[in-house]
Amino acid sequence: MEFYFPTEFGEQLAFGAAAVAALIGALAMFAPGLTLKFFALEPRNLRPEGFGAVRSAGGLVVGFSGTALMLAQPTLYLAFGAAMALAAFGRILSIMSDRGNTPRNMLLLVVDVALAAMPLSYVFGLL
Repeated sequence: MEFYFPTEFGEQLAFGAAAVAALIGALAMFAPGLTLKFFALEPRNLRPEGFGAVRSAGGLVVGFSGTALMLAQPTLYLAFGAAMALAAFGRILSIMSDRGNTPRNMLLLVVDVALAAMPLSYVFGLL
């Protein structure tokens, strides 16, 4: 089996978004303490179940984005883009409801929107 890399620019963007998400998920899976610190959470007295939750969420992201990378189908890119768009919507809710209007939250919102826009623009033929 050989490695597939897309030739179309739009699909390359979708592929790149999935690859970045896979890297972020792998960071959460293999370095949950570092991930929690980056998101301004204190892992000092965290129980093993807390680390397990972070690793599990990271594994979900790696699995979903990895599937999109391996199969490279528009339907998977659509599902991945929709999931990232809902993650961005959740961050917007946090900014509006939880007094989360911080520079870090804004930066992560930009990342979420970009990771959603790249595969969705490919699927809907905008690129």
